[in-house]
Amino acid sequence: MGTYEAPKLNVHQREESLRRKAPGSVSRHERALKSLAGGVSSGLRRSAKPFPLYFSSGSGPHIEDVDGNRYVDYMLGWGPLILGHAPAAVSEEIRLHLGRGYTFGGQHDLEFEVAEMIQKIVPCAERVAFANSGTEIVQVALRLARAYTGRQKYLKFEGHYHGWDDSVLLSYHPSATQIAQFYPSPIPVGLGQRVDSGAVVVEWNNQSAVEEAFRVHGAELSAVICEPLLCNSGCIPAKPGFLEFLRKITQANGTLLIFDEVITGFRLALGGAQQHYGIVPDLATFAKAVGGGMPLSVLAGREVYMDRIASGEVVHAGTLNGNPIVLAAAKATLQVLSANGGEAYQRMWSLGETLKEGLLRRFKERNIPVVATAGGPVFQIHLQNKEPHTYRDTLMSNKSFYVDFAVAMLDEGIVLLQDGRWYISAAHGDEEIARTLDATSRALA
Repeated sequence: MGTYEAPKLNVHQREESLRRKAPGSVSRHERALKSLAGGVSSGLRRSAKPFPLYFSSGSGPHIEDVDGNRYVDYMLGWGPLILGHAPAAVSEEIRLHLGRGYTFGGQHDLEFEVAEMIQKIVPCAERVAFANSGTEIVQVALRLARAYTGRQKYLKFEGHYHGWDDSVLLSYHPSATQIAQFYPSPIPVGLGQRVDSGAVVVEWNNQSAVEEAFRVHGAELSAVICEPLLCNSGCIPAKPGFLEFLRKITQANGTLLIFDEVITGFRLALGGAQQHYGIVPDLATFAKAVGGGMPLSVLAGREVYMDRIASGEVVHAGTLNGNPIVLAAAKATLQVLSANGGEAYQRMWSLGETLKEGLLRRFKERNIPVVATAGGPVFQIHLQNKEPHTYRDTLMSNKSFYVDFAVAMLDEGIVLLQDGRWYISAAHGDEEIARTLDATSRALA
């Protein structure tokens, strides 16, 4: 950021204002700290400033806390709520199935009905398998790649997130000091993690680094896995030609290409990033949006690979896989997203671009260095001069100022992820965008 000093946002006053508005959340968090480890159910929520809010309900693009404060929501459950909170079509489908049983441990029609829908929508989906979380389904994909190729290593990219399992939670958000000290060795995120998972880590968008990894490890690499749009570390797109390069080098070396579409799937486009960018991987993992807010993950891939699951050679297990309540939600979600030729996506892209450009304009009017990456249904605001092309580039962003901005926006009635990411749902409209941009002007005033 050079010698630039960000303006002060009176964050202490904002925090005090929020404490006055949300005493119920403050007291609940104090109580939760005595029973829940860290007071929250996911470690990523622990750092919420000024304190974790407790929510009571959500409707469309809005969410309400236990003190009755109503917010425009751009967090959207960290991404799953592609249709907003409690969409009527999904709620009705869930209600219809609740009376029939919560889980069977056996087969039902929704399994093949939803699988057939995904086959028609997702380019690589010759066959489908279900699980419950993104972390689980990534492990199935990597296991399948090892089984098919007979190789034990895989290549991942710095800053890419593929779940919290030891084997993949490596070099996710390393500091500049850690990178200088350990790169290219995989860098664990926390204590107690194994680092002997066979991961080979390289920089995103660095073609020469990938080529060198294949020169050294090519005969051992079962898969290359990536977020085709790096949503978890800055919403950084692949450089022009980079995804095509990954497709070619994996095919040339008998290595599987896996797209982790847990965020991009059913968000960038109906057919996910592979439809949006026109690059078809061998396997793809989905979660988040596919269940419309319910816990569902999907592995989709070519039949020649997925047959290893069908034959039982590759173990894919889970008591709650294909849960009927969850698949009822998925069926309704996909029906809404598919309606009218995918009209919902045209709207989300238009609203997202309007919001992004409005945010950039307001930051620039106050001479705050700012750039944005990606767009439409998911984008990121970076408080820095140059657009980032790798995770390391994002380390230049003024993250502390952005957190202060997010706190000020919360006080204005707008819920944001404090890492700079913005999610748009099909429930957002012009009114919410206008309200958000007005709030931004006040927050930065």
